[in-house]
Amino acid sequence: MSDYGLIINGNKVATEDSFPVLNPANEETVAHCPIATRDQLDDAVKAAADAFQSWSKVPDEERAAACGKIAEAITGHADELARLLTQEQGKPLSGEGSRFEVGGAAAWAGYTGSLTLPDKIIQDDENARIVQTRKPIGVVGSITPWNWPLMIAIWHVVPAIRAGNTVVIKPSPYTPLSTLRLVEILNECLPPGVLNCVTGEDELGQWMSEHPDIQKIIFTGSTATGKKVMGSAAVNLKRLTLELGGNDAGIVLDDVDPAAIAAGIIGGAFLNNGQTCAALKRLYVHESVYDELCDKLVDALAGIPMGNGLDEENLQGPIQNKMQFDKVVALLEDAKEQGGRVLCGGEIPDEPGYFMPYTLVADVSDGMRIVDEEQFGPLLPIIKYSDVDDALRRANASESGLGGSVWSSDTERASRIAAQLECGTAWVNQHGGIAPNIPFGGIKCSGIGVEFAEEGLQEYTTIQVVNISRAAA
Repeated sequence: MSDYGLIINGNKVATEDSFPVLNPANEETVAHCPIATRDQLDDAVKAAADAFQSWSKVPDEERAAACGKIAEAITGHADELARLLTQEQGKPLSGEGSRFEVGGAAAWAGYTGSLTLPDKIIQDDENARIVQTRKPIGVVGSITPWNWPLMIAIWHVVPAIRAGNTVVIKPSPYTPLSTLRLVEILNECLPPGVLNCVTGEDELGQWMSEHPDIQKIIFTGSTATGKKVMGSAAVNLKRLTLELGGNDAGIVLDDVDPAAIAAGIIGGAFLNNGQTCAALKRLYVHESVYDELCDKLVDALAGIPMGNGLDEENLQGPIQNKMQFDKVVALLEDAKEQGGRVLCGGEIPDEPGYFMPYTLVADVSDGMRIVDEEQFGPLLPIIKYSDVDDALRRANASESGLGGSVWSSDTERASRIAAQLECGTAWVNQHGGIAPNIPFGGIKCSGIGVEFAEEGLQEYTTIQVVNISRAAA
């Protein structure tokens, strides 16, 4: 068992109570996580509020340099963080697993440090000089999910710090350990109080969203929880960035080469074991290429080793927790009962851990749970269509609007159709590709605001206009 504590004002703080964190590969306890009290949350918020008074006045180039130090610190502890992440989250060390996530976190931190928010001159003449500036908001509360614990922590924390805010972060109770260790490491790069970490059960998130001294909440997670966060945050009109659930649709047109696109579709659907908000979760395929593409997708999944992520040979780990595992299994069983045809996978191993092999289910349709609900696991429904306008209508019928994609040999045609998707990002011949220089966010019930790039950095600021009159007194 490792000794973990809250990180408040640069110090490790013990708690009276804790809970076990399980390894989803074997259901064994990795370590015990501290449970913060409301008073300890208050202490963390006060530390952040006190630190804001000085951090917000630090020269811009110093805050940029701090982001570079954060990137270096993550890289320096990459192996330690990756192994801890695999133990509590389940993703493999290899492939696009824990090492991939830690490397991405470092890269994102470094790039975010290069962003700037220059003043905007609105007017400068004999009558007035009017300048629009961007100012940090104050204490930011970050609530992160269990699917990409370290990457999303960096997505929340680094732009907040870059813009001059201070942070209190609460990771998911399923994956708190890697974030606690990350924040402990990053406190070596930052003044005390700039970055604090509290852990606990779900009520801690509500305490944060209600807290009168937290000026902004950034939350990544389910739409249902995001609505609760939004309601609680109304107490002091907190600023909000919400990156919520997605049920991303992909539309495969009749002119594709199935062999050429199969690997891209599999990558878009099953990145992180399908536990990604912007993963491909509904695949609409034109009837003329339906059967051939189904065959090629099965081929693309052949021979991928599944098991404990600490084994370097494994490229697929378990679903992260039992609640999500049970949901994915229920969606699969419901689809089978309604005539869904399992093309590959679908067999649950009789052994410890929350394992399900990559599973493709054909001959399903809208109105079935496997299509209408976000699976968030290694399960992809494939739906046949004959008319592309009908496929668009069905793709857009969801309350979600995070991402979508169109697959075609004719990129101009695909782009015209992609522009009609009701989502924050529409990809052509790919799905789920994101980068720190590209704004990312959802519409409809998939969220409010954006992350990444200059637009994402702006979310951590308020606008102030300085209006100087030059007219004679």
